[in-house]
Amino acid sequence: MSNEDANNLNRIYLDKRGRRVRVIRYDRVKQWVIFLCDGYEHECFAPLYKFKLEYTRVE
Repeated sequence: MSNEDANNLNRIYLDKRGRRVRVIRYDRVKQWVIFLCDGYEHECFAPLYKFKLEYTRVE
């Protein structure tokens, strides 16, 4: 059983250039994905529809 919920995610995705990001949260109200980029200390976010277009999950 996974310990993940919308406020505690740990999923790896790649953007179209092959750069890795780690999704850490999902805001259900605003439908934003909150993630961390390798080498960048601040949290980033994108609307869910845009994130789905630009990132692919790494299993």
